[in-house]
Amino acid sequence: MLCIYSLASIFPAKADQGMWLPLLLKQLNEERMQELGMKMSAEDIYSINEGSLKDAIVSFGGYCTGQVISEQGLLLTNHHCGYGVIQSHSSVENDLLTNGFWAPSLEDEIASPGLHATFIIRIEEVTEKVMAGITEDTPEIKLESLIETNIAKVSADAIEGTHYQAEIKPFFNGSEYYMFVTERFEDVRLVGAPPTFIGKYGGDTDNWEWPRHVGDFSLFRIYAAPDGKPAPYSEDNVPLKPRRSLNLSLAGIQPGDFTMVFGFPGRTQQYLTSDAVKLLVEETNPHRIGIRETKLEIMDQYMQASDRVRIAYASKYASTANYWKKWIGESMGLESYDAITRKKALEAEFMEWVNAEAGRKAKYGSVLDDIAAEVQKVQKGNVAYQYLREGLVRHDAIQYFQLLYALASIQDTGEREEYLVEAKRFLKNFDLATDKAVLSAMLDLYRENVPSTYHLSAFAKAGDPAESFYEGDWLSMEWLDEYAGNPRAHQKALYDLTALEMVAEIQEFYSTARGEVNGPQAKIDALTKIYIEGLREMNADRAFAPDANSTLRVAFGSVGGMEPRDGLVYRHYTTLDGVIAKEVPGVANTHEFFLDEKIKMLAESREYGRWADEEGYLPVNFLASNHTTGGNSGSPILDAEGNLIGLNFDRTWQSTMSDVMYNAEICRNIAVDVRYIGWVIEKYAGADRLIEEMNFVNEPMAAE
Repeated sequence: MLCIYSLASIFPAKADQGMWLPLLLKQLNEERMQELGMKMSAEDIYSINEGSLKDAIVSFGGYCTGQVISEQGLLLTNHHCGYGVIQSHSSVENDLLTNGFWAPSLEDEIASPGLHATFIIRIEEVTEKVMAGITEDTPEIKLESLIETNIAKVSADAIEGTHYQAEIKPFFNGSEYYMFVTERFEDVRLVGAPPTFIGKYGGDTDNWEWPRHVGDFSLFRIYAAPDGKPAPYSEDNVPLKPRRSLNLSLAGIQPGDFTMVFGFPGRTQQYLTSDAVKLLVEETNPHRIGIRETKLEIMDQYMQASDRVRIAYASKYASTANYWKKWIGESMGLESYDAITRKKALEAEFMEWVNAEAGRKAKYGSVLDDIAAEVQKVQKGNVAYQYLREGLVRHDAIQYFQLLYALASIQDTGEREEYLVEAKRFLKNFDLATDKAVLSAMLDLYRENVPSTYHLSAFAKAGDPAESFYEGDWLSMEWLDEYAGNPRAHQKALYDLTALEMVAEIQEFYSTARGEVNGPQAKIDALTKIYIEGLREMNADRAFAPDANSTLRVAFGSVGGMEPRDGLVYRHYTTLDGVIAKEVPGVANTHEFFLDEKIKMLAESREYGRWADEEGYLPVNFLASNHTTGGNSGSPILDAEGNLIGLNFDRTWQSTMSDVMYNAEICRNIAVDVRYIGWVIEKYAGADRLIEEMNFVNEPMAAE
């Protein structure tokens, strides 16, 4: 069975898959990208001497990507990336989530404390500097501290005398190190967001699915001090004059057109061994899915019953649901693609190469067996770790209790104020009945699935252990105000709460389980570094892409549909006609497939203007074969000339396996067509001032 698969089935000879460092495009990818139709040079994409496309790309909030699309710092990202910000500005009386928001002027743009946008100034390989003074004889116990010391010095030297920041990250599990010098802007304001029925149309039903019909975009603006440098929010700040902004192309798309994604992908695990994939598919994902499914069912029940709870929990529900469904699709994709067998075939091919030469055998001969042994050790605490991490440690009220506990020990006035702001934000988005129901269910799941050595002492007592956790009024704004006035003086009140015993016990168990998982995982990471070095040595003529780690990357591919299974063919695009066809008439405006009368009227009159395709339809979403993951949300989809043609927001369900194993025949990313974005802003919202800021190119000739 193993012989039917080979290295080429996982790492193709031509470097089309992967998330590539823009610094290395000239060396590794430019020729192939131009073969596929790209009309730019690598220097047009990344340059430190001239303005380039990278100067228009930002890390949005540290969790998504955005792009600058005007000379006044207008920033485009996904609706789901801005969702938490939009929710924070919403109330029952002023429900921006449901109704949308379009600032009529600069003065009406809404400050969003805590939100930031970060540009990349330059990227530099610093492997030799980071590894200075380190030899093969350096004791492992000293290795990490030496690397950290070197990183701190290299970073400090790089930004001395500037307002920039620097971050150094490992690549290929520490074989290489790259430094990213950045410029971070702290004043980012909400400019525009479509109503939920456009920005989140189809909701969780359509999430990770195709066909899609969603206008998943929102608009923000970056503000700077009058001198153009980053500054905290101030009325004196002005819209940023960017080094570069993107042009938006109205030329449209065709199958086979070159596409490029530029963004900050979060995490992939392309070099997992077969044993690690088996653990993921058969144990880790099933438990995580079950935990989140239970949470979602309870949150949905309470959100349906109350508008206040619906708004307060909208962002929590969306973030919980996102990876719940992603993990389901990931496991299904890996199983249907026979990923474990393919990984075993690669490992067999690797070991055949290793055993053919004594030097290779000495260096790599035991690495796969050693990884397998450590994966077995991970299993010892893995189930407890997943239930503690997903079900309890991250539970809202437990996190809030820990925040209060930390508040008592903070001396710095500014830092204490930050914690207090966070505490008040928590209470604004908190509902006691919902939280209690979720915790009760989490404790039940925990007791049913986790070994008894990890059971809480509360399980030995009669009744629901969640009830005693909420005793007292510590979850009220009044209690917080009194406590915050002098947290040290009121510390005893916190210590007297019955919640303390449970939180302390949960933390103790979590520390134990985390150690049982992270200890062997650290060894797996170190061994995987050796395994990757062997793979690269075995295939010296191939380009290998490093795993994503939230650093700036380029992925490239082409527009195209797919055949997810026998008899089913996905066309490469959708239109507004499909949006209308999906409507469920007569439902409340919070329903996933609700549409208001205005968009239906516009669709019926076919008022598409310059946004229509050549056949008179309004494009909404499209598919391409770019390798993406979380963090690529909000990334631009660029054409062969570097113009913006779409906004990345998702993958098909089958494609979620690409975090572990990418296949160009199966994996597709999903984008919002810029023509739908333009139509919503102009025709639906009437926000002409925003359209006038943007630079549109390749407009179709007006019909005579």
